[in-house]
Amino acid sequence: MRPGWLKPGDRTVFVIFGVLSAVITVFAYWLKPAFLTGIDLKAADAMFAARGASVAPAQVVVAAIDEKSINSVGRWPWTRSRTARLIRALKPARVVALDILFSEEENERADSELAEAIREAGNVTLGYFFRDDSIAAPHPVALAQINRSRINLVRYSGGLPPSVASIPAPEFTNVETDIPRIGAGSMGFGGFNMVPGPDGIYRAAPLVFKYGEGIYPSLSIEAVSRYLGGPVTLNVAEYGIDSISIKDRTIPVDEGGAFPLNFYGKAGAFKTYSAVDVMEGRVGADELRDRLVFVGVTETAVYDIRPTPVDSLFPGVEIHATVAGNVIGRRFLIHDTRVVIFDLFMIAFMPLALSAVLGGVRRTYLSLLVYAGLFIALVLLDFHLFSAYGVKAGVVYPTLSLSFAYLTGEAYRNAVVERRNRYLKKAFSTYVSSQLVSEILKDPNRLKLGGEKRPVTVLFSDIRGFTAISEKLPPERLVALLNEYLNPMTRIVLEEEGMLDKYIGDAVMAVFNAPLEIREHPRKACSAALKMISRLDGLNSGWSAQGYPAIDIGIGINTGEAVVGNMGAELRFDYTAIGDAVNLASRLEGMNKLYGTHILVSESTRSTVREEFVFREIDLVRVKGKQRPVVVYELMGPSGDRTRLRLIEEFSAAMALYRERRFKEAGDLFSGVWQRYGDGPSRLYVERCAEYMQAPPPDGWDGVFVARTK
Repeated sequence: MRPGWLKPGDRTVFVIFGVLSAVITVFAYWLKPAFLTGIDLKAADAMFAARGASVAPAQVVVAAIDEKSINSVGRWPWTRSRTARLIRALKPARVVALDILFSEEENERADSELAEAIREAGNVTLGYFFRDDSIAAPHPVALAQINRSRINLVRYSGGLPPSVASIPAPEFTNVETDIPRIGAGSMGFGGFNMVPGPDGIYRAAPLVFKYGEGIYPSLSIEAVSRYLGGPVTLNVAEYGIDSISIKDRTIPVDEGGAFPLNFYGKAGAFKTYSAVDVMEGRVGADELRDRLVFVGVTETAVYDIRPTPVDSLFPGVEIHATVAGNVIGRRFLIHDTRVVIFDLFMIAFMPLALSAVLGGVRRTYLSLLVYAGLFIALVLLDFHLFSAYGVKAGVVYPTLSLSFAYLTGEAYRNAVVERRNRYLKKAFSTYVSSQLVSEILKDPNRLKLGGEKRPVTVLFSDIRGFTAISEKLPPERLVALLNEYLNPMTRIVLEEEGMLDKYIGDAVMAVFNAPLEIREHPRKACSAALKMISRLDGLNSGWSAQGYPAIDIGIGINTGEAVVGNMGAELRFDYTAIGDAVNLASRLEGMNKLYGTHILVSESTRSTVREEFVFREIDLVRVKGKQRPVVVYELMGPSGDRTRLRLIEEFSAAMALYRERRFKEAGDLFSGVWQRYGDGPSRLYVERCAEYMQAPPPDGWDGVFVARTK
């Protein structure tokens, strides 16, 4: 048996870990801690995003008081005479549900006109708003009106009929109603109230509310009741509300009467007509006939907007429409006892299956593949159940159980192979970097000469005038000063996930995307460069107070393919990068002296991060040893830094004249930029323009500067 491989008896240990993981997770499933509940909600939200949009039922439409309507009719709220005109135009519909409250009088004529329109239409369901922050008693006539829609049919599965107080529906102490004149002709009434989840996202809609001694329906369920022609029946069990029935439809809800919304897509998923088009007769009667029409405000400036899993700007009226569409189309989300049993089965099965496999796997990456395979299979199964059948099976708790089993099993595996790891560390840590030792421990086969070609971003930094500084300081203080500089610069590289390749005297070479692959390595290199300049300013302030000279640095960054790996001889080698990409980064670092800049980057780096940082084109350069010119850019700050935009604009204008060989005009502009901003590149171009005015470049000059030195 090879060192570090598992013994036959270790399989029992893995199974024990699997059982413990299942038991712990079942306990957590029962307790439902807040942070896991939040993760579970986000996972369910992701299912909607992955499923995409679906077709909403044609029976439910929305008459939207949208931007077009407000621009045409006038600012909201409209006079009730105009609303009456809309109600009359909606008369062909079977049911019209208004997500609008008329709680105060406007004037006798307008109120009477709206009341008469509602009475004549005979298809209007009005709404009211429950609240706890008001002490004003509702008008007795208005209260009598909404009591017409009070839920009186209650079926109880236990022994004794329940009292209203025992039903755990949302309870309120007051209600804000429509004025009696307007409510008199309504066919029904329902509550507007919506309740967000613990994170402020609307995933469910309450279908019933408690007020006083009664149970009242929501606007959406009352509208569906009128549309289907059957009363709302509350089915109550000992634990709370079991379901809600309307004719032959049984609606699943939680114990408090909250209905999980099965969204059809982003805002606008339902057939939507602009209210002004309805009022002006541009929507025909056939398009409204036999429809359930919800009327509400969708214009975002009015702000009846709710964040949902499918859209952060979801109109409240479309939540009512979603409830109606789900009920009429029998398109429910299912999370009943059967789903709970399925969740518990997966919580137990997943870690036991993983543990059984881990006992026979001898390499960490293989165990990771098994874990990833089971995780992906779980997610795909849950997504299939959700998208095909509306089953809301849990993802988080089975995943948690699976992860517990994997982590504990791998912890045990690592303890078993620790003896081999100590041997490798002792054998190699004396002559290779600790980072490379970690890579060797993961895969000893990598301990060989040679390498691989991969895209990397290389950063070189160097202290300007270090020789002059070293002559002014005693050796011990010089070393201390250099260490005070290198320590924070190294930490910055590591914080940005770069690899510190080497120190070359006072210079630093860092490679990003090696030995481990990292995402956005050009961005991380640019971020590291800006942090190095910023940190140096703080160091210089401290050194100045101690009487030491200030330090200035130049940084060069390039992205390209390089050969990375263990370079050297059999007795001494190191993990590094070589190639043209490395050489160009070094040349760019040295060119900061010429241009008076701090950070120069190549086009290959700038092209991948141009939206995240502020750059300006400095020159078109043919570096020593290369025939093809490269565009050189100065990295000036993050994208949000707008302090230098004026400088960049003026410099770019001067550069355009320079490329057109208009050296007199370009020189004048460059001189102005230099004097106003103390800009190093502008100073250089002032000198170049003066030289070219004395000795113009030859015909066919392409504006390329030829670097004669490295």
